[in-house]
Amino acid sequence: MLNAPTVRQVLETAIQKEIESQQLYADLASRVSEEAAKEAFRDLVNQEKAHQRFIERYLQGGRIEGALACNQPLDYKIAEHFQQPEPSPQMSLKDAFLLAANREKLSYNFYHSLAAVHPVSEVRRLLEELAGQELGHKARVEFLFTQVAFPQTDGG
Repeated sequence: MLNAPTVRQVLETAIQKEIESQQLYADLASRVSEEAAKEAFRDLVNQEKAHQRFIERYLQGGRIEGALACNQPLDYKIAEHFQQPEPSPQMSLKDAFLLAANREKLSYNFYHSLAAVHPVSEVRRLLEELAGQELGHKARVEFLFTQVAFPQTDGG
């Protein structure tokens, strides 16, 4: 029988996921040529770094007063309707956004599932907050995906 992971192990895994996301978005920022896309991916790197610092602060015994304010974004599930692209040097901008949306979906599912197995507590609130933020990231890159994949024409 496997032992349940400790809170520390869960949060250390979360930190690693945040670092992996930072590396992915930094790589994507270097691959795209459009400045708005570069800015979006750099912003995601900074947000994932903030998640990492938040979790590290918690692991170091920092006091976290209550849950953070969280405006629950809507999930339109755009990424779920398209095939997951593979990262490549020739990847299109729409595929880069789709790859990012799928990454954020996985991060959301990770935090949401971890929160569901915890009793109501500060740890559960932390995991729910991170899940909500990841869902917000997904919504943002899905929006950018729709702008690139389905551009408006002069006819509307």
